[in-house]
This record gives sequence, structure tokens and C-alpha cells, in this order.
Amino acid sequence: MPFFTSPFDFSRKVNYKNEILAGLTVAMTMIPESLSFAILAGLSPLTGLYAAFLMGLVTAIFGGRPGMVSGGAGATVVVLIALAKDHGVEYLFAAVLLAGVLQFLVGALKLAKFVRLIPQPVMYGFLNGLAIIIFMAQVVQFKTAGGTQWLQGNALYVMLGLTLLTIAIVYFFPKMTKAVPASLVAILVVFAIVAGFGIQTRTVADIAHISGNLPAFHIPLVSFSLDTLKIIFPFSLVMAGVGLIESLLTLSMVDEITGTKGNANREAMAQGAANVTNGLFGGMGGCAMVAQTLVNINAGSRARLAGIIASVTILIIILVGAPFIEKIPMAALVGVMMMVAIGTFQWVSFRIINKMPKSDIFVGITVAVITVLLHNLALAVLAGVVIAALVFAWDNAKRIRARKYVDENGVKHYEIYGPIFFGSVSAFAEKFDPVNDPAEVIIDFKESRVADMSAIEMLHKLTERYQQQAKILRLRHLSEDCRKILQNAATVIEVNIMKDPTYKVMSQE
Repeated sequence: MPFFTSPFDFSRKVNYKNEILAGLTVAMTMIPESLSFAILAGLSPLTGLYAAFLMGLVTAIFGGRPGMVSGGAGATVVVLIALAKDHGVEYLFAAVLLAGVLQFLVGALKLAKFVRLIPQPVMYGFLNGLAIIIFMAQVVQFKTAGGTQWLQGNALYVMLGLTLLTIAIVYFFPKMTKAVPASLVAILVVFAIVAGFGIQTRTVADIAHISGNLPAFHIPLVSFSLDTLKIIFPFSLVMAGVGLIESLLTLSMVDEITGTKGNANREAMAQGAANVTNGLFGGMGGCAMVAQTLVNINAGSRARLAGIIASVTILIIILVGAPFIEKIPMAALVGVMMMVAIGTFQWVSFRIINKMPKSDIFVGITVAVITVLLHNLALAVLAGVVIAALVFAWDNAKRIRARKYVDENGVKHYEIYGPIFFGSVSAFAEKFDPVNDPAEVIIDFKESRVADMSAIEMLHKLTERYQQQAKILRLRHLSEDCRKILQNAATVIEVNIMKDPTYKVMSQE
């Protein structure tokens, strides 16, 4: 089974320098984010770091998309806040474990491919909304530790100056050389300046202390009963959905950036296995991290090695490197993440906005607004897909056409163009005139297809209307799948299907 036996493609060349440096950079940016989300959920800071290590390692080795980075992402953790507060952290671990099982099943059953149904305007809206969220999350770092008021005086000027310096390094350094990731250079330069000149500013230690031990195996301490399942299953289902949507959207984004193709089902299985591991080793759960993935890709990583190095680095920091990492200025990390946000934003959407259909513009803006206001990526994407689907249905409903003629035998023919489905049945029915039509009528579906139950019901009603006029209605050139639909509904409808050779038209394949 490829999921277990071939995690690496040894035929590909690996740029070890890029992978190592990218992995170190990613580790530096993952730590404050994992800590912040763990504290937000009322969990131990180490719970967030364990999730970053476990998620990152398992998905880097077994995932379907080299270059992707997973960790304790806020999109999934936010879903579990209420569960942790109402029932305790052990229920959270149980929910994470169950969510992992659900995600693994999605991949094993090859259902992850349905992410392809997400339209491009939804992707634009998702990425633009996410970029705004990432940027605004960094702006919050300019507040005091309690988050009640903005920094003032020297504290503000120092934080702002160091952040701008970081942004400048990240922007200009690649113009000189791309041998070393600009983000890592920026972090090291700002760290050296702060340490060398003894500048007083906020550091990682102001968020939380991160030293600890190896994650220990333990089965969540909950009763294995139906009552427990009723409590955790809704949270697990939502977490699994949110995690997969964000992970598979990230996979599609990396595919587009690198010009390669990942394996969505394998990634879903890896995400599930990682969350099962989280639930058994005290991690808060997670999914793909878009910002850190972009940091990784921009640093030149194209293989699995960077993700592995990032995860191992986080573990080493937990065990022995905490005193050093805790001294890294938050301004350096804020500047790096702000540049990631700027890079994530799809500026091309502004350039092509006049060339896009108004419906696509509306979908993109709606997804971005929901993402920003509710911080619910899954709901935003779902809303976008639903709106796009309704717009598509409406457009197709307006395209139903019929060519009419009477042959030499006095039989009237209706040649239908366009699919017959719930959105087009009314327009379809208006094409016919049972009262004035001749005794025999043939509907030709050579350029059409019967798509759903609404279409079947309309054909049944149309047949009845012609029968009431003592006339015969026949159907011709139905595709094989349309015939099957009508045959399955034979007990509830009555239509006359003309015998003709197997004629595959307008099929779904």
C-alpha cells in the first residue's frame, strides 16, 4: 500500500540546503502560532507544540503533497474550544482522535477528490480572506499582553521599527540572493540586533514558556459509551470537515504554485493518521497551515524533508532549545507573517475583476467576507460552493431550447438542447403545446439529458397532458444513463421510450 510503503520518491533530486533552511524557518513561524491557538482554546501551551510536531511529522512523511506543512491550526482548534471548556481536555483529545478516523476514512474511500468541485472564485475568496486574517492576527501583537490596549511610546516605536526592518529584509534580500531563505535571515538579523544592543521588546517568552518533555502515549480518559459519542461526534465531524477543506485547498494552492499534482486522498489519510496520533499523544489536533506552507514554498522547499526538519526542530526546541527560542523578538515573526499575508492575497483578482462574470465576483467577495468576519473557513467555502452551484443551475436553466418540425408522416418532433433538471423543467414544459400538437409527438434527447427526479416528474406530467388529449408522446435518443433513471422510476411514472440503438450522448464521463 503506497500510503505506508513509499512515502518518499527517491528518484527526485532534493536540494538539501533549501530543505534544511526552509524547515528551520517554518519551525520559527509555527511556534508562536501554535502557542497562541493553544492558549486561545484554554489549553496548555505544550499541547499546541505537540500538535505542531506530531501533525508536521506524520503528514510530511505520509502526506500526498510534498512541500505542505501541517500543524496545530486555528481553523480546527476553534471548533473544539466549547468542547474543551464544557467537558475538559480529555474529551477534546477523544474528539481529535475520532476526527482523525473520519478523515482517514474519507481518504481510504477516495472521497477527497470532491474538493475539485470548488470553483476558482471560491479559491480567490478563500485565499484573500485568509490573507486578511493572517495580517490582522499580526496587528494584534501590537497590543499589550492582555490585549486590552495598544502599545504606546518607546515600546510601540521599537516594535514597529523592528517589524518594518523584518519586512524590508524579506522583501529586498531575495533581490540580492536566493541562496538563503529571506525569512530566516530576517529573523536572525533582528534577533542579533535586539540581543546585541540590549533592546527591550516583546519576545516569544511573553506568550508562553515552551520547555517540556516528549509527548507521552495515553488513551483519552473518557467513558467509552454512546453518551460520550453523542457529545464528541458533532465536534469531530465539524473538525474533520474543516481540517480536510483547509488541507485540500492548501494542496490545490501548492499544486498551482509548483506546477505539480498532489494526491488528495493520500493527504486526507495522512491528516487522519496525524490527528489520531494527536489524540493518543496529547496534541490539540490540526490540519494544513496555509501561511507556514507558503513560507516553506517561498523558501525553496519542494520535497518532504523540510516538513520533517521543521517538526524535529520543534521537538528539539521543546526538549532543550526553549531558552534560546524564547528570546526571539515577536516583531521578527510578525514581520515575516505580514509578508506571508501579502504574498497570500490574490492581487490578480483585482486585475481581472472587470473580465469576470458578476456572479463570480459576488462569490469571491462573499467567501472572503465570511472568512474574515466568522473565521470559519469551512462555512465560507461551503457558502461559496452553494452560491456558485445555484448560479450555474440558473444559467443552465435559461439555456434550454427546442427545435420543432413536423415530418412527412404528420409526426411532430421536438429536438431538445440543454439538460433537463430542477432548474430548467419549467422552461422545458413551456416548449410544448399538447392541445394543438398532432396525434403523435416525439421528443428527441440527442442533444439533451434527463438529469434528476424533477425532470422525470415533468416528463410524467407531460405524458399525462398528451394522454388527456388522446395523443401519444414518445422519447427518442435517450442516453444510457437517462434510460436507467427512467427505468428505475417506472413504478411512479409512465413514459414511452422509443427503441433505438444504444446511443451515448451528453454523458457524465
